[in-house]
Amino acid sequence: MRKISYVLTFFIATAVLVLNVFSARQTNWIVTKDREHTNAHVSVRYGLDKRCERQVIFVPIDPDPADPSKNKGRLAYTDYVCRKFPTRVTDSCETDNAGFCAAWTSAGYLAELAIGFGCITLFAILVGASSGSRRRRVWRAVSGLILLQAALEIIVFSIITHELRTTAYPAFANGGFGGAYYIHVASWIAGIVLGGAVITTGISAEKGHKWAAGNRAYRPIEG
Repeated sequence: MRKISYVLTFFIATAVLVLNVFSARQTNWIVTKDREHTNAHVSVRYGLDKRCERQVIFVPIDPDPADPSKNKGRLAYTDYVCRKFPTRVTDSCETDNAGFCAAWTSAGYLAELAIGFGCITLFAILVGASSGSRRRRVWRAVSGLILLQAALEIIVFSIITHELRTTAYPAFANGGFGGAYYIHVASWIAGIVLGGAVITTGISAEKGHKWAAGNRAYRPIEG
């Protein structure tokens, strides 16, 4: 493969890794909202290892004792609290929600593992692109690492999707997917496309196509 192909692969793989890291660190994979109460709005955001709750409480200004609905407006007080998620006691991880907690925690570990493979991918590209002989061989390892990262992300995606759609955790009953979930989806889709592009370019270079191999196309030595 040409050096420019590895340069492009490096930058795209970096972008994929950034999306992966960003989504894994966010707390809006799943979002639930409770607007049934007129005097308070509660929204809860769930990340892979954290739960954040935002409460907005409305207090009437100078209400009329004879008619509480008549007042001069409302003051809004906001409270925002985050905690580790899921936890053994608060989220019943040792009793009712044992299966959910195991699956959710596994998703978090797999997301971190995918990030690790993303970092290894960048290192492999840097090492492989340093010499012509390595560039001819390392594309296999690079494409494999990229696709392995994407595969781990797909497993995370599948776990989160399953847990919400089956309402495995009761609090997810009125929830929906948040921004981090969709960023994660974009990350593994980009990874699959990039892995396929590297494989296609590598095979084309081995066959001697100039667009992939450059001026030093790989040709068999004639005896």
